[in-house]
Amino acid sequence: MRSVGRAPLLRRGLAAALLVAALLAAAAVPGVAVAQDVEPRFLTPAPVGMNGAGLGYAFSTGAVLLDKTIPVEDLDGDIHTVSAAFARFFGLFGMTSRADLLVPFATGDWTGELSGIDTVRSATGFGDPVVRAAVFFVGAPALSAPDLAALDPQTVAGLSLRVRVPLGQYDNDKLINLGTNRWTFSPKLGVAHRAGRFVLELYGAVWLFTDNTDFLDGNTQSQDPLVALQAHVSYRFKRGFWLAASTRQSFGGAASINGAEETTPESNNRLGVTLAIPLGHNVLKFAFTTPLSTAAGNDYNTFYAVWQHAWGGGP
Repeated sequence: MRSVGRAPLLRRGLAAALLVAALLAAAAVPGVAVAQDVEPRFLTPAPVGMNGAGLGYAFSTGAVLLDKTIPVEDLDGDIHTVSAAFARFFGLFGMTSRADLLVPFATGDWTGELSGIDTVRSATGFGDPVVRAAVFFVGAPALSAPDLAALDPQTVAGLSLRVRVPLGQYDNDKLINLGTNRWTFSPKLGVAHRAGRFVLELYGAVWLFTDNTDFLDGNTQSQDPLVALQAHVSYRFKRGFWLAASTRQSFGGAASINGAEETTPESNNRLGVTLAIPLGHNVLKFAFTTPLSTAAGNDYNTFYAVWQHAWGGGP
């Protein structure tokens, strides 16, 4: 009798774990901030055929949505973002895989100083959508819900590729925009290990940027690759909710206009805290991120509130 009762409990626990990780950065901020914040529990495996959808709200304040090529001093901005996201888990060559889509809509107001003259900018519209594909190549074979619950993996490793598509609102005569008018590619490699109720995670990513050839009426904006490292420690409580502490260190990413006047490379660190509360087939997630040290960009605070729902994947 105990073995019969245990399986549904394991499946419910697995579904709750998926709900927490079903979507990528569901409240992510468009533009520069998409690449800057922390993301715990990404490598949580899920049954083949399971789907996740969610709505997120984010409020960011500070020097946010600013490319480092823009010569604005004392930037201060407030940005409200609503994001819709979808994720699906599937099998690929016998390995658990996932595909994600995120579409952000934002409104923001900025003040700053350009060449000694005060400047103000307001914008409302869509940011760049983000798509991502990932495969978990260690510890997470493509399985149904009962089989995955019985496997109970301790260590999972995975590889993902995130692409930011330049479809967001962009005005070539404006310094500050919601879209970037350039493609961004980010491969990421990570490993997660569960020790009791703790999950330890390490990730390494590279952000690669194409040129924006229509920056301020036809100038070319270029940016060197940006390297980002993330570390997370999360704890799962008995009732299924979990709390995570995160840190993110970034290096490089120096930018230039028309091949000259290269800006200072990044050497920044951000800290984050995330709380996820499962409610049946739904999850409420709250997060806060803030800069610990800032050499260029990244000097902003962000609060997230996300609702997520999961379905499919078997019993």
